[in-house]
Amino acid sequence: MQDVVAVVLAAGKGTRMISDLPKVMHRAGGKYLVQHVLDTLSAAGVSRVVLVVGHGANLVQEGLGDGYRYVRQAEQLGTGHAVAQVEKAVDPAERNVLVVCGDMPLLKSSTLQKLIEQHRQREAAATVLTARVRNPVGYGRVLRDPHNHLQRIVEEKDATAGEKEIEEVNTGTYCFDRDSLFSALKKIEPHNVQQEYYLTDVLPILQGKGLRVEILEGAEEEEALGVNSRQQLAEVEQILRQRTLQRIMVEGVTIVDPGTTFIDAEVSIAPDTIIYPFTFLEGKTRIGGKCELGPMTRIVNSVLGNGIRVQNSIILDSQIEDDCNIGPFAYLRPETYLARGVKVGDFVELKKSRVGENSKIPHLSYVGDAIVGVGVNIGCGTITCNYDGVNKHPTIIEDGAFIGSNSNLVAPIKIGAYATTGAGSTITKDVPDQGLAVERSKQKIISNWSQRRGKE
Repeated sequence: MQDVVAVVLAAGKGTRMISDLPKVMHRAGGKYLVQHVLDTLSAAGVSRVVLVVGHGANLVQEGLGDGYRYVRQAEQLGTGHAVAQVEKAVDPAERNVLVVCGDMPLLKSSTLQKLIEQHRQREAAATVLTARVRNPVGYGRVLRDPHNHLQRIVEEKDATAGEKEIEEVNTGTYCFDRDSLFSALKKIEPHNVQQEYYLTDVLPILQGKGLRVEILEGAEEEEALGVNSRQQLAEVEQILRQRTLQRIMVEGVTIVDPGTTFIDAEVSIAPDTIIYPFTFLEGKTRIGGKCELGPMTRIVNSVLGNGIRVQNSIILDSQIEDDCNIGPFAYLRPETYLARGVKVGDFVELKKSRVGENSKIPHLSYVGDAIVGVGVNIGCGTITCNYDGVNKHPTIIEDGAFIGSNSNLVAPIKIGAYATTGAGSTITKDVPDQGLAVERSKQKIISNWSQRRGKE
């Protein structure tokens, strides 16, 4: 749609959020509110976007990156004032201006496509997207004339008691003819309770010129929901989550209890995986098929292969190959890589480490900044002592090594292929291939110790 540009209104502070963050930068479904809107525009085929930023403008631009045009609204004087700021940023070839709010993450791409299509077909100067809602409090009401055409839109604070009973509301989403829009914006005045320049005031100006102003009653009730409070943020989060869960189940994934399962919008899961209750899959996590995840598991921005079992564990920014078994109560910190068939057991923590095929770290161990080979067994209570108080150092454990329980491997250190460390040893020097390293003081026995203690 090269003749369409989207203007995204993202300048508001969101006073009722009581937050240092700009309203549109709060997250729901794993993404910024405004990112949902931008993704919807992209899915609708609208690639040209101008964002109007104001409060926390730097945070918005840093969060969204350089892929958009940004225009600053220094003072937030209303929606009409916000759109007026973009005139110089809109190319003359962009004949149709789609205006959307950055705090409406539930808008659907199909709805926007219908809006643009009707606007073009009827050659309108403006087309307003409306919805019918059961509780219209807070919305601008749509007043129609006896011929069912748009008469005007009245904001909540300016509406009479009778007008407040109207259930058809303005969603704050419009499509305009470029020249008609910017010409009319120069004529609006802040004659309202808010003392703001309302974008809706351009509509009677266009009608007064004999130009066509259309209504598309095409949005579902939930699409009209914007976020102005923490309560509304929670409501939007729940709807987005349900949409995601429905999509994932349609794609062949079993979710044992959707009410206690939390999956972000960008997560992908292959068929025949089972998700148990109280599991959180976040960010851009990708899960293979025939996995079993949960209960009580959190996975963030990680890639898991097929046939993986994870229970009661946390995995962050890591990659797990097929047929691994993780947990319960394992903690995989960023940059962990597990090759095929690895076992990571209870109360094991890994950080920035690579573990080779079929290796086992069954329980109560810490492995950090390490490279672990194929078929290694790391005994209970093993610690890679990777930090000297200033720098982190690597530990290398080569193929087939056996690390005895309660070993301390003081990095930098290398344990050779098929080498062994004795249980309870603190290893400070490299161990050669097939070697045995034991570091213990000689056991000493004091006879009658209990009786002697009692006498003392």
